[in-house]
Amino acid sequence: MWMNTALTRRANMIYPIVQGPFGGGLSSVRLTAAVSEAGGLGSFGANHLPGDKIRQVVDEIRSLTARPFAINLWVPQGDSETPHVDIDRFDRAAALLAPYFDELSVVMPRRPNRFGQGFREQIEAALDANPPLLSFVFGVPSADILLACRDRGILTAATATTVEEALAIEAAGVDFVVASGFEAGGHRGSFLKPPEDSFVGTFALVRQVARRVRIPVIAAGGIADGAGIAAALSLGADAVKIGTAFLACQESGANNLHREMLFSPRASDTVLSKAFSGRLARGVRNEFVDAMRPHEATLPPFPVQNWLTGLMRGRAIDRGRSDLIALSAGQAASLVRRSEAARLMRDLVEETESVLKDLTDGGSASSGGGMARS
Repeated sequence: MWMNTALTRRANMIYPIVQGPFGGGLSSVRLTAAVSEAGGLGSFGANHLPGDKIRQVVDEIRSLTARPFAINLWVPQGDSETPHVDIDRFDRAAALLAPYFDELSVVMPRRPNRFGQGFREQIEAALDANPPLLSFVFGVPSADILLACRDRGILTAATATTVEEALAIEAAGVDFVVASGFEAGGHRGSFLKPPEDSFVGTFALVRQVARRVRIPVIAAGGIADGAGIAAALSLGADAVKIGTAFLACQESGANNLHREMLFSPRASDTVLSKAFSGRLARGVRNEFVDAMRPHEATLPPFPVQNWLTGLMRGRAIDRGRSDLIALSAGQAASLVRRSEAARLMRDLVEETESVLKDLTDGGSASSGGGMARS
């Protein structure tokens, strides 16, 4: 049976379907709980939250479901927690955005003492909150963090964009690896090489990772329906991670501009850009992305650019300016549907079963999850 995989058994899930975590406030407690209640693994992206808010989120999710769920955090890269951006570079970056600040009546900012949350505070709060699973992106958490997770019975997952990253994740003792192809929406989670040197398609990556590691593999990127789930499982994945299709659900934290864009013809035009955050991320192409393209080589790194553009976000949303906000979406965005999370889960399960039944009846493939590893 396709639902019985190494991951569903280990994580106590009914279906091998993981809701992708969304950073920057796009996650919601309601969506996370709804996916878990429907038999999948709901996930909450907590990279933007301080420690006390992470504890609160975990408590709120637990109040809505007794099923397993995941909290996602970003591993610091380089000097991302204390970026070496001097006043002159900061002022140049702010000046580049000055026309947009003026247009939106946003006050020209001064350089803050801190651009984002501290990872150590976040991980200590997450460990205290003790969620069933902690997932990580942009690297492998340190040995002491993984040991603390094991001591508390917290399962762990980390994202790989290449086979080499998957091997590093397994060697560190992480429980599961997310094999994320370049089709995926949101940030590229590369950490051994620059993301520009780590463009591997989902199915090519999943097949190779499944052949090289022993830990369960979660396929991510460009999967939004039952056919994609069936294909990933047949290539050796133990589960799939679906982002954009759940982002389009009514319960997600996406604003109405973002959600409606996912249902528009423009959703099929996604690009990789550093325009909004300073890190390479896939989203629907808009005017701001195009305007920043000539400047990408000189934009300040994450989290500086992310902080600067974040000053525009609320005002742009209030004014209906989808041209000035990040519109995260993967390459399968045209497959999303208007739905509540529970209904989407039912549809995905029914579609997967139908596809696998057709393949089995035709003698073309096996329906067992992770069956294609050897």
